[in-house]
Amino acid sequence: MPRSKEQFEEMRNATREKIHSAAMQLFVHQGFGSTNVQDIADTAGISIGLLYRHYKTKDQLFNELVDYAVEGLNRNITFFETDQSPKKLMAQFVDEVYTDMINGEELTHLLILINQSLLAGSATASKHYEEILQVNARLLDSTAQLIRKGQQLGEFYSGDAQEMAVLFYASIQGLAQMKVLLKSNFTMPSPAILTAFLLKERK
Repeated sequence: MPRSKEQFEEMRNATREKIHSAAMQLFVHQGFGSTNVQDIADTAGISIGLLYRHYKTKDQLFNELVDYAVEGLNRNITFFETDQSPKKLMAQFVDEVYTDMINGEELTHLLILINQSLLAGSATASKHYEEILQVNARLLDSTAQLIRKGQQLGEFYSGDAQEMAVLFYASIQGLAQMKVLLKSNFTMPSPAILTAFLLKERK
C-alpha cells in the first residue's frame, strides 16, 4: 500500500531530526572544520545520498541549526517581555533550562553552537554573525529590564541589572561547556543555586 503524503512528511521530518541531532553532536565535540558530511551521515545512521537530498552542503546544515537556535533566543525575548511576575517568569525559565540540561543534549549543543557561530565570524557564519549579536544584545536587554522590574517589586536582589543579566547567561553558557567536558561526571546545579544571587526566597 503506497504511503500517504502525511507519512512521507513524517519520514522526512524524522530524517531531518536525526541529521540535526548528529550534526550538533559532531559540531560541538569535533568542531565545524573537523566534521565532514560522511561523519554526519554515519552518526545519523543514514546514507550520505539521503543526507544530500536534505542538505546540499555542510554550511547549509550549519546555518539551519543556527537559525533554529536564534528562533529559540527570540522566543526567550518574547517570554521575558510578557506582563507576568518577573519572579515567576525567571523561575519558570530556569526550571526549563534545568530540565533540558539534565534530560538531554539539545540545549547544551545549541548554546555551544551559537558560541561557535560567533567565534567563527565570517568563516562559517557570515549569514548569521550580525543577527546573533543583535539577538543576544536584545536578550540581555530584555532580561535586564525584567530584573529591574523585579527589583522594583522587591522580588529580586538589588544590583546593576545589566551586570546581573550578563552573569546569569554566562553561568548557563559555562554550564553547557562543563557538561560537554565532564560528560557523565557533570552535576547540574539546582534552580535554587542558579538564581541564588537573583531571586529572593525562591519557591
